[in-house]
Order: sequence, then C-alpha cells, then structure tokens
Amino acid sequence: MKDTYEVPQMMSKEDVTAMILSAKKQAGMTWEQIAERIDMSPVWTHSACMGMNAMPADKAKALVSVMGLPQEAAGVLEESPTKMWEQAVPTDPCIYRLYEIVGVYGPTIKALIHEKFGDGIMSAIDFDMKISRVENPKGDRVKIEMSGKYLGYNSW
Repeated sequence: MKDTYEVPQMMSKEDVTAMILSAKKQAGMTWEQIAERIDMSPVWTHSACMGMNAMPADKAKALVSVMGLPQEAAGVLEESPTKMWEQAVPTDPCIYRLYEIVGVYGPTIKALIHEKFGDGIMSAIDFDMKISRVENPKGDRVKIEMSGKYLGYNSW
C-alpha cells in the first residue's frame, strides 16, 4: 500500500483566464466580438473571463465553444469568484487614472448620490457599464457609463 498519493490537477480560474487570453490572441478576436458571440456585453464578458463574475451555464458553454477551450473550463467559469484585487494603487496609467477619478471625485459622487437618493450606495451587483468612443475635433473621448441599483442603508 502506498503511503502517498497524487492529488489530481484541477483547473483554477487563473488557469482558465490564461487559456482564454491565449485563445483570444490566437484567434485575433476583440472582447466585443467574443461578447457578441455569447450574447453578453463586452464589459461583463471581460470581467467574467478575468474571474471576477460567475458565468451562467449557457454562457460558460458558449464561451468554451467560441474559444475552443476544454469542456472542463465551463464548470470553472460557472464557479462563484473570490473578488480580490491588488490593494496597492496600480501604476498602469489607465487604471491609475480611474483611481485618481475616484480619489478626486469619489466624495462628490457620494454627496450627490446622498442628495438625490438618501443615505445609501450604488450597487455593483445589480450593475451595468458601457464604454464607448465619442468623436471630438479636439481629440476623441472615452465615455464610461455606469448604472447601478440604489441600495439604501437600513435602520433597525
């Protein structure tokens, strides 16, 4: 009898994300094209592919098919994520600027939400976002639209 055993290799969310990124690059597809093929938004599709959202079974199976991934990847895509990210301020210029926007305008956004709705927050669970390009003669602009359900704080 063996006193040791081999633990079977299980696919992680990180493994599946790496496979998706590799398949995307090999296929030369954009996130918009991938999202269109699975009938979801590009923002949600990217987030789910990065392991930050669980995919419904039909969307996971569709993505596996579109990207040519192993069938086992669908089950991993359906798993509930652990939503963690690096807590240090990032140095990537695009991501850093979003932190800067929240740092500068976060208190303003909070104050205006409270004035319009009361004491509460904008949900990032019941949420959607769209990123678009707006042509402008002074230089094209990035338009980020976010919409989240208002959730008031309970008193008890």
